[in-house]
Amino acid sequence: MAQEGIRPLTDGVSLTLTIAPRSGRDEVAGRNAGAIKIRIRAAPVEGRANESLLEFLAKRLHVPRSSLSITSGATGRRKVVRVRGISADVTEQRLFAGD
Repeated sequence: MAQEGIRPLTDGVSLTLTIAPRSGRDEVAGRNAGAIKIRIRAAPVEGRANESLLEFLAKRLHVPRSSLSITSGATGRRKVVRVRGISADVTEQRLFAGD
């Protein structure tokens, strides 16, 4: 079953995200308008927020950082991130664990 903001691919998933940089902490903040809202502490300067986002997702999803890539929206708040080697159900479970 496809979850809002998570699209299954043949080799992983595609995540539609809305990013809130300069937040108090790194966290999954729910869903909003067809996307998963993520708060990141880093400022959107010189790619720091993007790198922090990918590191946060890798840790949260228990996948290597090299399995993640931003496929669109690198300079905006709305992004699409591809994650290889994980299913949509496992992604849903790990992103929203404890929330």
